[in-house]
Amino acid sequence: MLDLLRIPGVSGEEKEVAERVVTWLREAGCPAAAIAFDTAHTKTPLKGNVGNLIVKLPGTMPGPRRLLMAHMDTVPVCRGAKPVVTGRFVKSADPTTGLGADDRAGVAVVLSTALEILRRGLPHPPLTFFFAIQEEVGLYGARFAKAADLGRPKLAFNFDGGAVEKITVGATGGYRMDVTIDGVPAHAGVAPEKGVSAIAVAALAIADLVEQGWHGLVEKDGRRGTSNVGVIQAGAATNVVAESAALRAEARGHDPAFRGRIVKAIEKAFSDAAKRVRSVDGRSARVTFAGRLDYEAFRLADDEPCVVAASEAVRALGLTPRLDISNGGLDANWMAANGIPTVTLGCGQMEIHTTHEQLDLTAFEQACRAALRLATAT
Repeated sequence: MLDLLRIPGVSGEEKEVAERVVTWLREAGCPAAAIAFDTAHTKTPLKGNVGNLIVKLPGTMPGPRRLLMAHMDTVPVCRGAKPVVTGRFVKSADPTTGLGADDRAGVAVVLSTALEILRRGLPHPPLTFFFAIQEEVGLYGARFAKAADLGRPKLAFNFDGGAVEKITVGATGGYRMDVTIDGVPAHAGVAPEKGVSAIAVAALAIADLVEQGWHGLVEKDGRRGTSNVGVIQAGAATNVVAESAALRAEARGHDPAFRGRIVKAIEKAFSDAAKRVRSVDGRSARVTFAGRLDYEAFRLADDEPCVVAASEAVRALGLTPRLDISNGGLDANWMAANGIPTVTLGCGQMEIHTTHEQLDLTAFEQACRAALRLATAT
């Protein structure tokens, strides 16, 4: 675990992590032919240095193929982490960095399961161990994974953040938007009336979204979602009427139709604001939108085989399984979209994406036991 946490590997730079995993697998007796990399990194917006790592083992006993997975990348705040054990927790000795337990703890759980099976020769159904890339920047490893490359598993288990007993069976869908506002420049002191401020357009649009209840938590007609304008880049100097502005926004929701309403409300607010800001000669700003679905919402049935198996594994630890729905995206979103229903279990990560991140070793060890049980179908 500590060795994995020490390896740098932010999104797009997972190659060293993958190579270390392969080394451990080969030392444990994993056949070279069972190990493969796909080309997912050649399809991602962020240029990556390695694809998804896929390890497939034939079964030594009958049963449907099972998949265990985790993502290899960490967020930038974890670069340079120095993991140390303090009591029953792992933290970074450097107070300026995160730990990277999201999701190296998941990688360690999946890897330790594979190593236990290989070293001890444990009976198992057909297995796939999947180490995904670029989860933190858009779930791209899972997005571009192919069910055929993964062996078309029937039960899939994703190990990511949170408590072991939290079994995430669904997650929201996320839509990202780039909003570009082209205004008209003018000298802000000499002739401001000749300009059209892109910043003013953005300000009016955002204010309208807030006032009308379309920003932040959005609740309309018994439906619920969220939206956020998270990035604004605009202007060059105080003495120039801002010629342009570029904004990035998002809309999330478990209901695709309602999420679509949120997107339309954002577009309308900016389009209407552009009409309200005019120069003395009647010119107005031009607004353009570029949007994309980052991941679609999903919800697994309570009797889905992977949900049932995960619940049984948690109960075997003496814990009470808690089915959960996430308001954030998971690799499981794209796994489900790719025809592989996937449940997510935690590994004990706490305060992820912050310099206060830590790993609960008791929960991590429980996750390892649960994973081995799931992989061996015991």
